[in-house]
Amino acid sequence: MEALDRILTEVNKFIWGPPLLILLLGTHLYLTIRLRLIQRYMGKAVRLSLERSREGRGDISQFGALTTALAATIGTGNIVGVATAVAAGGPGAVLWLWLTGVFGIATKYAEAVLSVKYRVTTESGAMAGGPMYVLERGITRLWFGLPIGRGLGLAFALFTTVAAFGIGNMVQANSVAAMVRETFGVSPWITGATITVLTALVILGGIKSIAAWCERLVPFMAVFFVLGAIILLVMRYETIPDTIRLIFSSAFTGHAAVGGFLGSTVMAAARYGIARGLFSNESGLGSAPIVAAAAQTKNPVRQALVSSSGTFWDTVVVCAFTGLVIVNSGRWTEGHTGAALTKAAFEGMSFIGPIVLTVSLLTFVFSTILGWSYYGEKAAEYLFGARAIKPYRWFWVAAVMVGSLSTLQVVWSFADIANALMAIPNVISLFVLSNVVVAETRQYLWQGDINANEIPDASPPAAQA
Repeated sequence: MEALDRILTEVNKFIWGPPLLILLLGTHLYLTIRLRLIQRYMGKAVRLSLERSREGRGDISQFGALTTALAATIGTGNIVGVATAVAAGGPGAVLWLWLTGVFGIATKYAEAVLSVKYRVTTESGAMAGGPMYVLERGITRLWFGLPIGRGLGLAFALFTTVAAFGIGNMVQANSVAAMVRETFGVSPWITGATITVLTALVILGGIKSIAAWCERLVPFMAVFFVLGAIILLVMRYETIPDTIRLIFSSAFTGHAAVGGFLGSTVMAAARYGIARGLFSNESGLGSAPIVAAAAQTKNPVRQALVSSSGTFWDTVVVCAFTGLVIVNSGRWTEGHTGAALTKAAFEGMSFIGPIVLTVSLLTFVFSTILGWSYYGEKAAEYLFGARAIKPYRWFWVAAVMVGSLSTLQVVWSFADIANALMAIPNVISLFVLSNVVVAETRQYLWQGDINANEIPDASPPAAQA
């Protein structure tokens, strides 16, 4: 097992290394150009994201789809992941992380356009969509007599099913159980049982139950964390200007060694900032468009704008505040890394810091378990049909308990690899079908009406694929 763990660790480092980072960042830049800087519509996207509209076909509201996606996206990476970037790349990593989120908005938008465009109605009357359906219905070409789109769709669904149990379930459950034990001395058995019961109460009711919970939980946890971060920054308001200057200057000049910090170059700041930004907002991985396909929306572009605002909230807002708090605390100069740096930064600010950190991590982790349960469920449904849904939900509930009690490093490494592999077929669909995204955007946003209804059950524009 130790040998297997070492092998998987090396594979994981390679896959999440420069090749994937270049692929994802390149996709962000390419789609930003193709969509004429779609980020300029972010004001409209944020306004639409706050509406509770239920017009159009779908299972849940646009807001419900957004909060479910945010539930899965906003997790430990927004807190611990940012600290990891700062510890390795210095304060400048915060700016690169933020810029990655800005450009990632274009990719999240394109994913959602395609997901809604190619979604299907199942036999039960529910909506189903995501990159697997986009690949199957959008890319109809044959490769040696085989449907290449269908094959890529199956690969994406398989990677998603595996990744969901790791990064979306057991890793999260283990993290919260370990934190509660360390902070409050509570046994992982008690924590695990509590999370397991709460998870069962929510996910066994399906997407409508998950969305209903997320519509309440996500706004609370996001607002609580941001307000807490603002309070922490206000407590050290006199150093905020210097903190911002330090972040910008370090992003382009690197930072020399100071205290326990070993120093960093511009390349290190960019590498770690971009890597954590890509991992945090999941733009390009293909997860968020799975739930975007379930939204009640008038046309693909309308929901895509809402979905793209998720990257704005996740990285441009939440991660930015985390980075500001960590750099402003000054604790990054003491040689702390990862979770230790996060804990040191928040604990050093009176009694408010630990409260903000503990409550945020608890809610972030639980919401991630809820959001990813739907991603994995829809991937399993694509692979095995509707009969797989109920067993999958029960396996998911059981996995929460297993994750709370176990340190399954091999499973986590394998799931992390599967998470990265999700991006490859998804990015292929984004490049091959970028003309479809542009055409839809032109029809409903550039030259048309964002509130116009799409033609029901329109045939996919396979010719453009």
